[in-house]
Amino acid sequence: MAKIDILVGLQWGDEGKGKFIDRMCPNYDIVARYNGGANAGHTIYWNNKKVTLKLLPSGIFYSHITNVIGSAVVIDPTQLRQEIEQLAAVSPEISFESQLIISQKAHLVLPTYKYQDIYAENSGASRKIGTTKNGIGYAYSAKTLRQGFRVADIFVPDFAEEAATVMRREYLQLEALGQKMIGFDELLTTFLNDVAYLKQYTIADTELLINAALKGNKRILAEGAQATMLDIDHGTYPYVTSSNTIAAAACVGLGVPPQKVGEIYGVIKAYNTRVGEGPFPSEINDHIAETIRIRGNEFGSNTKRPRRIGWLDLPALKYAIMLNGVTQLIMTKSDVLNGMESIDLCTHYQLDGGLQEIYPSGQDLGKATPCWKSFPGWDIDFSAITSKEQLPYELKSYIEYIESELEIPLAYLSISPKRDDIIEMR
Repeated sequence: MAKIDILVGLQWGDEGKGKFIDRMCPNYDIVARYNGGANAGHTIYWNNKKVTLKLLPSGIFYSHITNVIGSAVVIDPTQLRQEIEQLAAVSPEISFESQLIISQKAHLVLPTYKYQDIYAENSGASRKIGTTKNGIGYAYSAKTLRQGFRVADIFVPDFAEEAATVMRREYLQLEALGQKMIGFDELLTTFLNDVAYLKQYTIADTELLINAALKGNKRILAEGAQATMLDIDHGTYPYVTSSNTIAAAACVGLGVPPQKVGEIYGVIKAYNTRVGEGPFPSEINDHIAETIRIRGNEFGSNTKRPRRIGWLDLPALKYAIMLNGVTQLIMTKSDVLNGMESIDLCTHYQLDGGLQEIYPSGQDLGKATPCWKSFPGWDIDFSAITSKEQLPYELKSYIEYIESELEIPLAYLSISPKRDDIIEMR
């Protein structure tokens, strides 16, 4: 029987997962998204055009791949429709009707959830998290409270009436609080039109499909959104996303038992970034940070917010690798650090009078002081590199130290934003 492989980010997101999913896709029959919503953005270069996928699985460009949106994903019907229409304009050959399958157990993001998110972030009435204001947290909240709507509900005869009742109640509450919104009738009409649009796609018990595919020896890649350090349980709570992001969440989100998991690919950047509020021990705030931000185009793929910059953080990576059971490591953006005189790396934290080499979950990381190890920088024309033997000595030394400390081999190294600029390391 085949195994399901999982690809997960090991930092605070934006590691470049989309590029490697795209690289790996041709080897799989099914690519399945297992968590999150339209607050994620996987950037892929297709036909020399930059494409950001928010809800669609990254195998959508390949005609032989079935793309599954799993049960633990929360779906904004308007966002999904816009994404499909935009992608169709770039790649008209994609047959979305035949290539996309949506779990009937996935929950819907109501348009009022977005306004609740905006109000919570901007009003000062709630803790400021730094969300993408897409209503994702409110969708998961409604799900947990058992007040949400599943995709299957759109086929129930009185769905429109029930959804309108819930939306009207939330709309009036927000209006009373002074939140600016479009007219209710326009909000409801757009939502119901986009819900009707969803009905043209296959909506099914995707856990049955995936397990039958495994039994039929089909190869499946599970695609995670956000990243380990944003996991609702194991990340830097409360400054996290609203879903479980670690590899184990693929089993829950797709309905697959743990013994059917194969390889677990963990993606890291050669440095660190974070968006929004929350602790970030290896953060730097100098001219080097701004240089990295500009070179690496470190601005949110959804929000365009500038990302916070830091050096690579080994304690956080050891923690992430432990949580995920990573079997192969992938590194991106080594080219962004090209030409720097030296490169730092956080090896330990100094906290409460002692040294810690693994992420101290649950403690006040605002007090943690990073312990740095400095490496000589590298300066080379990456466009001329086609094999690991051609990599500069300084970069090889940096990678070897990371491999030794993390006890995980580096399988692939990305050396530019271009789709095919990936070096196999093993």
